[in-house]
Amino acid sequence: MIVTTLLGSCVAVIMFSPRLRLGAICHAVLPSCRKEMPCSHGHLDSGKYVECAIRSMLDGFLARGVAKNEIVVKLFGGSDMFDTASVRSQSVGRQNMQMALRILEGQSVRVVTQDMGGQRGRKIIFHTHTGEVFLKRLRRSEI
Repeated sequence: MIVTTLLGSCVAVIMFSPRLRLGAICHAVLPSCRKEMPCSHGHLDSGKYVECAIRSMLDGFLARGVAKNEIVVKLFGGSDMFDTASVRSQSVGRQNMQMALRILEGQSVRVVTQDMGGQRGRKIIFHTHTGEVFLKRLRRSEI
């Protein structure tokens, strides 16, 4: 399967198992869930949160017998698409990036490629059977 998505402040986390030729992608909108039981698999919208999506993807790989050290992870997105009102406030894109990196580091999962931050959107094309990702950085007029 080939999955294409456009990213601004959202973050795409791609996981791939070369041994099983198994791939997964999420397109997460916000860093974390504010629900009482965050990241539970019963919530239909848990995939829109970076924290919950990564945990769910990892659970899926582990359930299929893929060890954490076998998982190849690639990260994209997290752009600052809008001017923030204050230098002290962090943009949603920056918060999404930081959450993704924090969760993956805490789970001892290795990130092999990342293209995050900046002020440009991205278009990514993910080949789930090979793990290949093609990236195009977008001009504002293309978003």
